[in-house]
Amino acid sequence: MNKIAVIDYGMGNLHSVAKALEHVGAQLGQQIEVVVTPDPQLIAAADRVIFPGVGAIRDCMAEINRLEIGRIVRQAIESKPVFAICVGMQALMTRSEENGGVDCLGIVDGQVRYFGDALNDEAGQRLKVPHMGWNEVEQVGAHPLWQGIADRSRFYFVHSYYVPHDKDSLERGVAGVARYGKEVAAVIARPNLFATQFHPEKSQEAGLSLLRNFLQWDGQA
Repeated sequence: MNKIAVIDYGMGNLHSVAKALEHVGAQLGQQIEVVVTPDPQLIAAADRVIFPGVGAIRDCMAEINRLEIGRIVRQAIESKPVFAICVGMQALMTRSEENGGVDCLGIVDGQVRYFGDALNDEAGQRLKVPHMGWNEVEQVGAHPLWQGIADRSRFYFVHSYYVPHDKDSLERGVAGVARYGKEVAAVIARPNLFATQFHPEKSQEAGLSLLRNFLQWDGQA
């Protein structure tokens, strides 16, 4: 039995993630159990953990801190594969500019930045913020979760804040880059951790392939 805990701190469409995991588990012929929970004991007993997030970082961090989710996530990363999604990825960083500046978990060093109110593409055309919709992700290096997924596949994004792809990206573990007026760290990967700015559960076959690979991943980068 492959047990997956989806951490529930009241932020995100958790059941769509759970349904996607059940779907890809069935494709693999695996017996899987997906539990949506804030319970530290259930999360500790799981084989794999999903750390999702949707909404303003101030509200997310308030609940993460109240429920001591940061401690739970740190412990999970030490011992099992963890997949962070959207604001879940941003919450791993040191600090976010959103809501006037909010301290995050500091598991990954770096700042979450605002796209800006005057964002343009390379041709000088105005881009809308939030960045909402499909965008290509360029794979940076090999990773087991990229197996069977073509480079520059398209994934579904919804965000106004982003982690920069910059000179510190190597230390940060950037494994995928998107471009939307700026270079965005779309994926961060470390031992036992794979974090995406986009939503794999909304990204059709490419996203399902990532989740399918996650169910077979041993946590090694």
